Amino acid sequence: MAKAKIVKSNKEKAIAVAQSYLRASLASVLALYLAGQTDWKVLANAFLAGLVGPVLKALDPKATEFGKNSK
Repeated sequence: MAKAKIVKSNKEKAIAVAQSYLRASLASVLALYLAGQTDWKVLANAFLAGLVGPVLKALDPKATEFGKNSK
């Protein structure tokens, strides 16, 4: 039996991308905070740096979930 292809709406994709961004950013901030970094500017920069992972995934043509070739 062939697997059914799951088609997501644009809204669902946007929510999934946002959740991916938030997970990456919060993990970055939490790692720094647990290491003893409490400067809010450094933590804010880490939050913004968390965007790099999801952006790279979006630019990857092999990433079918969010990438250039996603449907």
